Amino acid sequence: MTTTTERAYEYTDLPRLMELMTGDEKHGPAATSTLDALWVLYDRVLRVTPERADDPARDRFLLSKGHGPMAYYAVLAAKGFLPVAWLEGFGAYDSPLGHHPDRLLVPGAEIGSGSLGHGLPIAVGTALGLKARGLTDPRVWVLVGDAEMDEGSNHEAVAYAGPAGLEQLHALVIDNASASYARPGGIAARFEAAGWSTATADGRDHDALYAAFTAPHPGRPHVVVARAEPKEFSGEPKNA
Repeated sequence: MTTTTERAYEYTDLPRLMELMTGDEKHGPAATSTLDALWVLYDRVLRVTPERADDPARDRFLLSKGHGPMAYYAVLAAKGFLPVAWLEGFGAYDSPLGHHPDRLLVPGAEIGSGSLGHGLPIAVGTALGLKARGLTDPRVWVLVGDAEMDEGSNHEAVAYAGPAGLEQLHALVIDNASASYARPGGIAARFEAAGWSTATADGRDHDALYAAFTAPHPGRPHVVVARAEPKEFSGEPKNA
């Protein structure tokens, strides 16, 4: 299912769109930490539109950090994948916009998410599947949280993708200081040790994010670590 926007929405409209989503269990800081990176991806990087949502040649975006999806829903609405009117029903029993995205209900969503640690392995499989089908042009992007990187499934995916040379694979790690376990050298160092191309950017600087997203990385998967304000200052319990 695809839709069209009633008017063109810009980045400055996103806070208002997010305010339409009310209720409990919003995971607000988890959502807002992703807002700028999601906007830059959908506005300037991803080759996917509502009209191309089923095109085999489209880029794929997988939201692994599925809790607190308000920013994701706001960006999808702004880009015409779903009606803005749906936002006001966020989290309601009869709303397609649940507290975790459901790919069968949310136009533009590639996967259902919320169980942390699944997205990156699925993205590896997606890149392998595209390659097996001879579709070497579409790019695969997956957004994960820094605390989510504590999951062992992600470490296995990182360790496999680098030596496999999955150039179509791109990971975006939102670093809001939620991780429980320190990594020597930081998040990017873990990927670099496995043969990935890496970049780190201010998660609120759109030009810096765009430069990091589009950095060339021939023969290797690419990860961008986007640093956002620490979640501990929000008063919300840590959770990826």
